[in-house]
Amino acid sequence: MAGLNERLRAARFAVRRISPTPLLIRAGIFLTVLVGLLVAYPVQAFVPRALLALTVVAALPAVAPRRVWPTFTALVTVGGWLLATLGFDRPPALWRLLTVATLLYLAHTLCALAALLPYDAVVDPDLVLRWLGRAGGVVLASAVLGVVLAWLGGIGGDGASQAATVAGLLVAVGLSALLAWLMRRR
Repeated sequence: MAGLNERLRAARFAVRRISPTPLLIRAGIFLTVLVGLLVAYPVQAFVPRALLALTVVAALPAVAPRRVWPTFTALVTVGGWLLATLGFDRPPALWRLLTVATLLYLAHTLCALAALLPYDAVVDPDLVLRWLGRAGGVVLASAVLGVVLAWLGGIGGDGASQAATVAGLLVAVGLSALLAWLMRRR
């Protein structure tokens, strides 16, 4: 019983020390993941139980960004996208694809920032703005490149689409190899 009282006292102390910036970042994680889930899943899946489950899934990485939850929520989001496109025959619209990809990346980068900050950290707002500015640059560059590649893939019919898919796969493998080489180099 004494151990439980000590844990409760430590929890109350930690709650009193929470600073606003880490709390706002975690709220941003929750909102980003929730909107990503809502965009990815088909409307037919939005029954009250499913919405409650999606809300809980969105809260998990906000509460524990250092754990497996950011990866879990990304997989649930991709599963919703696949359910919508394959299970409910929703055509994959470019705006929806870019929105889901953007929200997945923003959730990932916000989880990385939240994992670095303890709850009671005093953070300069410029740090968060620079972090989000870099993330915005990555999102913008990725969206422009994605639109250009989608346009190029649509020009030549099925053959060009397959060539764009193979080219994208080769770029992904090349980047993975480069990252692995850079990690071993240290």
